[in-house]
Amino acid sequence: MEKQPAIYILASQRNGTLYVGVTSNLVKRVWEHKNDQVGGFSCRYGTHMLVYYELLDTMDAAITREKQIKAGSRAKKLRMIESMNPEWNDLYDGVL
Repeated sequence: MEKQPAIYILASQRNGTLYVGVTSNLVKRVWEHKNDQVGGFSCRYGTHMLVYYELLDTMDAAITREKQIKAGSRAKKLRMIESMNPEWNDLYDGVL
């Protein structure tokens, strides 16, 4: 599979704990989170639902975007999620 830089937001539940990440393989990385293959924050807080993602052209662009999102407020992250995914569905099956 070709590398496709992406940023993503995982949630524990609707309006729950959020995790922002960056990857070059969204499907593989989200699978790792869902199956607790990634230690640390995501495993500890159960952020297993893919609620938002953006595909970017380069890894540099993805890292820059991740930093922008992480620097933003929680309210801004919630608005981003709800603009793409108002029902807070798990988008993982759609990216498979």
